Amino acid sequence: MTNASSEPKHTNALINETSPYLLQHAHNPVDWHPWNEQALRLSKEQNKPIFLSIGYSACHWCHVMEHESFENEEIAAYMNEHFICIKVDREERPDLDEIYMSAVQAMTGSGGWPMSVFLTPDLKPFYGGTYFPPTDMYGRPGFLTVLQGVNRAYRDDHAKVLESAEKMTFYIQQAAQQTPGDHPLNEDLLETAFQQMRGRFDSTHGGFGGAPKFPHSMDIALLLRYHHRTSDAESLQMAEFSLRKMAEGGMYDQVGGGFHRYSVDERWLIPHFEKMLYDNALLAKTYTEAYQVTGKSLYKKIVVEIMEYVLREMASPEGGFYSTQDADSEGKEGIFFAWTPEQIAQALGDEKEAKFISQYWGVEPHGNFEEGTSVLHVNEEFSKTAEQFGLTDDEAKAIIQKAKSKLFGAREARVHPGRDEKILTDWNGLMISAMAFAGNVLQEKRYVDAADKACDFLFAKVYQDNRLLHVYKDGRTHTNGFLSDYSYLINGLIDVYEATRNPKRLAQAIELMKVMDEQFWDAEHGAYFFTGNDHEALIARTKDPMDNAVPSGNSMAVLSLIRLGAMTGDATLREKAQTSLQVFVDGIRQYPSAYSQMMSGLDLLISQPQEVVLAAGSSEELDAFQRALFSRFLPNKVVLYSYPQTQDALKALSPMTEGKGPLGGAPAAYVCRDFTCELPVKDAESLVQQLLED
Repeated sequence: MTNASSEPKHTNALINETSPYLLQHAHNPVDWHPWNEQALRLSKEQNKPIFLSIGYSACHWCHVMEHESFENEEIAAYMNEHFICIKVDREERPDLDEIYMSAVQAMTGSGGWPMSVFLTPDLKPFYGGTYFPPTDMYGRPGFLTVLQGVNRAYRDDHAKVLESAEKMTFYIQQAAQQTPGDHPLNEDLLETAFQQMRGRFDSTHGGFGGAPKFPHSMDIALLLRYHHRTSDAESLQMAEFSLRKMAEGGMYDQVGGGFHRYSVDERWLIPHFEKMLYDNALLAKTYTEAYQVTGKSLYKKIVVEIMEYVLREMASPEGGFYSTQDADSEGKEGIFFAWTPEQIAQALGDEKEAKFISQYWGVEPHGNFEEGTSVLHVNEEFSKTAEQFGLTDDEAKAIIQKAKSKLFGAREARVHPGRDEKILTDWNGLMISAMAFAGNVLQEKRYVDAADKACDFLFAKVYQDNRLLHVYKDGRTHTNGFLSDYSYLINGLIDVYEATRNPKRLAQAIELMKVMDEQFWDAEHGAYFFTGNDHEALIARTKDPMDNAVPSGNSMAVLSLIRLGAMTGDATLREKAQTSLQVFVDGIRQYPSAYSQMMSGLDLLISQPQEVVLAAGSSEELDAFQRALFSRFLPNKVVLYSYPQTQDALKALSPMTEGKGPLGGAPAAYVCRDFTCELPVKDAESLVQQLLED
């Protein structure tokens, strides 16, 4: 029986939600509401402005603001009296996050989370910011000061508030209008993008820009494509240097695998410790491509460690992938991941090995992080450290590997960071793509099987009435799918098809593409809207063209359209990709590196994908061809597999496979471009050579 004194003092309407972020606030004294019709109606009925707070469960400063302000009885009482308070998980409602983040950025010149924005009852923003301290400090107004000022303005200067809200809404709506530009879609755009990346490249530490430093995996993927197109050595050097520096830094979890969100410094040393599914999906794919380009073992090692981390800690028993892991545990950021020399020595139990590992991974007596602890990073080349300790390279490698296992075991005994176990369709699409692609390249069936299982899960749980839903958690699905849900998953399904040869996945991709066109395509101007036709009406319907932490829905749509168009022979899909790129061409010209994923789509469009049909009397006879195709970096291809068990299904999906069969009973490969085919070849090396020369 529960003791009454242990029951929470407050409970608000968030208690019925599934989002861990919302549930974290369910016992705040703030009378929080989820975003729903009831809360929006209350604002109109009571003529109170809405205080909209948007964040996510792994957000450190979201936790700070909750503790400082939303758990404060005085502040909560003021909020409850003068505002309708709505809490939103940005990962569940990226549509709201995008619209109101653009307002905050316009008002303040920057954005971030927690996002704090004040709306009129008709949902128009008039004031906003990000984190506010509870009282005036750090050169920022305290949150209570902000609340009092907003309330006074809304009450005493109502007309001015409404005018400001109208102007901001008009700005957002105008910014959402995208019409085609007339600049040609050509290699000049790719060259401009490369030159801009050169200007931003950090030649000392790798990556782009200064602190805080984000991984920019899509920029690096574009550099690899630029190198493939031009044979330019500098672009490959920029990509490799960045990938190596990130892998050696503290932003990479040296013990458990996987990348943290970003580095707070320019050296990749101290991370913001949350781990996001999407970062690891995007980075795993880019490291896999770097391995294809160079064959270097470091990149393969990082891919394997990311995949193993995801399967160990982020895969649900049902098959989907969880969203995030927190930065905090035991109320402190990063404590789970940091070490002292004494902790290293205790875990390893060998003084010499402990000293070697402490030097190799930069564990210092006074620490490089908080409270005398250190974040592990590769402090210097292991051969240099090995020489100092009288070890051969092989001996040093063995010690590092053994130490990693022991440190992981010791770390497992610590209090783990929290995990957000909601399953998001779009982020799962990214990880499905990465898992299938990595499994295909590395010939690791477990990764391909995990991707395939995740597809089964999504079609069983979030695909309802021919529509995707965005969120699955605790057996409940909700929120209409966004453009990213469709475009990411379509791309993932294509990768799963290319890894498994199962035409069911290709059929599912085609079916989702039809729904995406019906629901999201702008028939007047081209490109896709962020939300579908039957989505809740908001103050603007945007198109979200720029790539940020994740690719824009339109960027992935372009890629999926080109790939599916090449695989199916449906020329209208390629035309839609071209139209979409034309809609965004002015933005691409002005700041191409903000469109890195879309530029990779442009590279594919300009190249015209090589359509490869592999035909044999059995699936097994295609193994050598498939290994050869995916062991090399050949980004501008699509692959179709024709053998007796799939022939009929494949012909219905891709008429171009008609008439392409084995030659004299031997497996054969057909390379086509724009549906014109070269002479078939019978061996894998001849196939690769044909692709490279084409």
